[in-house]
Amino acid sequence: MVQIKWLWDNLKGYRKKYIAALFLSVLCNILYITSPYFQSRIVDTFISNEHAAENLLQKRSLLLWLIAGMIFFTVVRVCFQYTCNMYYETASQGMIYRIRTGLFRHIEDQDMEFYDTFRTGDLMTRMTGDLDLCRHMVSWVIKGVVESAALFLASMVYFFVIDWRTALCILAVTPFIFIITRLLSREAGPAHAAVWEKSSALNTAAQENISGNRVVKAFAREAYEIQRFSEKNTEYAATNKKAAMIWLKYQPFMDFAAGTLSIVLLLCGGLFMINRHLTMGQYIAISGLLWAVSNPMRNMGSYVNDFNRFLASAGKIMEICEVSPKVVDRKEAVETGERLKGEVEFRDVTFQIENKEILDHISFKIPAGKTCAVMGATGSGKTSLINLIPRLYDVDQGEVLIDGINVKDYKLKDLRKNIGIAAQDVLLYSDTIDGNIAFGDSSLSEEEVIQCAELSDADEFIRELPRQYETIVGERGVGLSGGQKQRISLARAIAIKPAILILDDTTSAVDMETEALIQDSLKNDLGFPCTKIIIAQRISSAKNADQIIILEDGRITDIGRHEELIRRDGYYRQIYELQSGITVG
Repeated sequence: MVQIKWLWDNLKGYRKKYIAALFLSVLCNILYITSPYFQSRIVDTFISNEHAAENLLQKRSLLLWLIAGMIFFTVVRVCFQYTCNMYYETASQGMIYRIRTGLFRHIEDQDMEFYDTFRTGDLMTRMTGDLDLCRHMVSWVIKGVVESAALFLASMVYFFVIDWRTALCILAVTPFIFIITRLLSREAGPAHAAVWEKSSALNTAAQENISGNRVVKAFAREAYEIQRFSEKNTEYAATNKKAAMIWLKYQPFMDFAAGTLSIVLLLCGGLFMINRHLTMGQYIAISGLLWAVSNPMRNMGSYVNDFNRFLASAGKIMEICEVSPKVVDRKEAVETGERLKGEVEFRDVTFQIENKEILDHISFKIPAGKTCAVMGATGSGKTSLINLIPRLYDVDQGEVLIDGINVKDYKLKDLRKNIGIAAQDVLLYSDTIDGNIAFGDSSLSEEEVIQCAELSDADEFIRELPRQYETIVGERGVGLSGGQKQRISLARAIAIKPAILILDDTTSAVDMETEALIQDSLKNDLGFPCTKIIIAQRISSAKNADQIIILEDGRITDIGRHEELIRRDGYYRQIYELQSGITVG
């Protein structure tokens, strides 16, 4: 079984403890037969025996030894049980820590195509509930199966030692249990896979609604979202109920078969006692140990049910683990500790997403230290173009070069630490403003953080906050305006002192005066050499650039400076006239 092998692989470092726990479990359950054995000796010698009174006087030391033996083996069994439980817990917690850490690292190492494919709710389901089911499998299901098997086999061996006729009568009931278990397993597997899918859809709906609560309230769509969530919840409940009903359908038959053992023992055991095949003590021993046969039978259905839940969950986790990122370091990638100069060149670059062409034969060059603005209508490919520079995606054709070297020939870590990105869709963490600005370089001093905030025109509003740079911002920057978040994002990008600074429409949410201040800061010396690439919608953000690139439908339709482009009929001139109100003759 692939899932079981996967669990075993992840038990590395804890396998000895887990094997020891399994061994102790077997010993513990074998020791359960000791008490019935001592009880049968006591009954046959000191209670039902025709010389019971005489034996009680003459063999009192034997009685004491038998009682002491019961107490001793009970204590030993309890100690073994405690030790094996500790081993189970240590091994399962260690295993799940290993899986969770590895899974998170694996998810972090994925490229953007992975996040385009898997929903956040799916990933959260796999990181939480599915991992708990894996731990449950190791610490409870496998443990329970081993204990049940050991208890059942030890009891049946003991029964055969006492009287093979009685043992065969009891054993005759067990095939019905295995038939029922097989039928349950056949139905439970697909049912629990369906439950997982509905659970994932429910978690995704909840996650999207909670993260997008502002949009919901802005459009007064609470009732609609409640209804949508209720539909998902109803589907999940119905699927879960269906899976539960499969278990409930077969459980009465298992209970009936297990309960039949008492009737079998009463009829057959009584008959064998009359015929003197069994003594009273032996009958009491078998009767007292009958639960050791019936309980494993009853529990078998539960273990099968939990096993199928584990298969569904482990399969989903393994699906994530088997996904390999396409954007990875080449074996021959250059590892450079030096800061890049920042020259950027696109050579005949073509890029597609899901067979849809986004960029078509793009070629241009930005000298180191210069500023380039990229403009174009929505959907023209601007953001996709800048995503190729830090290799968030890889080109399908052509080359992206930095300092004359293909970006694929750099180590990803070296490449990306030289590129600062301030995106339009700003994500701030639930941390202090200081922590958010210093996210890319936690070694920054307070003075350096303030300097970065001044360059992005964020220092003034930060100092007006209750705790200034120690102010905790809410999740995704809740509590700050769009413009304030963009300025903190810009400060965060500047803070790593990148060789290439990419601004994806970073000033779209700020007023014209603030934009002018930010543009002045960017025009001046930032304190380090830097190539700037600006995605812009406003002419005011692009006009001072050394080079302006116009994109239309994934193609470059024009390149030049502001003075050149407004003299040529095209997209840039149209936008200039629209935003300035000046008609160029």
